[in-house]
Amino acid sequence: MKLSREVKTGFLVLLGILAVVFGFSYLKASSIFDNSRTFYAVYQHVGGLQTGTQVTLNGLVVGNVTEIRFKDNSGKLLVTFSVNNDFQFSENSKVELYDTGIIGGKGLQIIPVFDGAALAKSGDTLNANSKPGLTELVQQKLTPLQMKVEGAVSGADSLLTNINEILDDPTKKQLQETIVGLNQLVASFQGSAQKLDQLLMANKGQLDNSIKNLDNITSNFSKISDSLADAGLAKTVKQLQGTVGNLNILLNNIENGQGSLGKLATNDELYNNLSDASRELDLLLQDFRLNPKRYVNVSVFGKKQKEYELPEDDPAAEKETN
Repeated sequence: MKLSREVKTGFLVLLGILAVVFGFSYLKASSIFDNSRTFYAVYQHVGGLQTGTQVTLNGLVVGNVTEIRFKDNSGKLLVTFSVNNDFQFSENSKVELYDTGIIGGKGLQIIPVFDGAALAKSGDTLNANSKPGLTELVQQKLTPLQMKVEGAVSGADSLLTNINEILDDPTKKQLQETIVGLNQLVASFQGSAQKLDQLLMANKGQLDNSIKNLDNITSNFSKISDSLADAGLAKTVKQLQGTVGNLNILLNNIENGQGSLGKLATNDELYNNLSDASRELDLLLQDFRLNPKRYVNVSVFGKKQKEYELPEDDPAAEKETN
């Protein structure tokens, strides 16, 4: 049967349309006859993720990214991806955005969860997660370090500035003089140490003898201690303690006026009587020395003794008057 020109033209147009559709599907890395499931994930930043990027599950390629667009006016991005594998996982599973290599590139991987919840079905929006890449990790680690280094440099600069302000010319000169003095002091110490070494070397024999004598003294002292221990020093000390205790009791009794000694020590009347008797005896001796004729009468050849007249300044007279 001979086809008409119009039929041939229509057939060619249909083939062209099919070629455009297949080509567009190929460029989108999707198939027209694909019965895969479609899922969504929402990210704040996709880091350069491209349409057609492969989606993996435990390292196995199970789909690809089909569309990336803004979700709303908040600036969040809605990533649409397909999964052409029948592997089932929970609707609580995560979709992680990660770096595919050191030089760049982003990929998606499904982190399946098996928690007994409902299974994920086509059209669900899964939990989105972003795994920091090597560059981000380095920046996270280096940023605090950079801040610390900058703070240390700033502190060192301030310290050097303060030191420069303190170390003016007079201060530098004083420091130099101090260092010179320290050097001289160290040299003096070294000379003293050398002289001490020489002195020790010159008197080494005498020092050895002194140390031996000290050992002998220590040995003798040990023997004396043993002798004192054998001689019953502890018993003697115990007896001495008893004697001291008795003496303390006796002193307490005397202080409290108990016993003869206590009465003598605490009786004021006895003290006053003794004081008066001592004064009377003193007056008597003084009167006997000044007026011996009052007490001794001497008659020579039967001559009558003159009566004794009491002197005006006689202490006895003052006593009688009082």
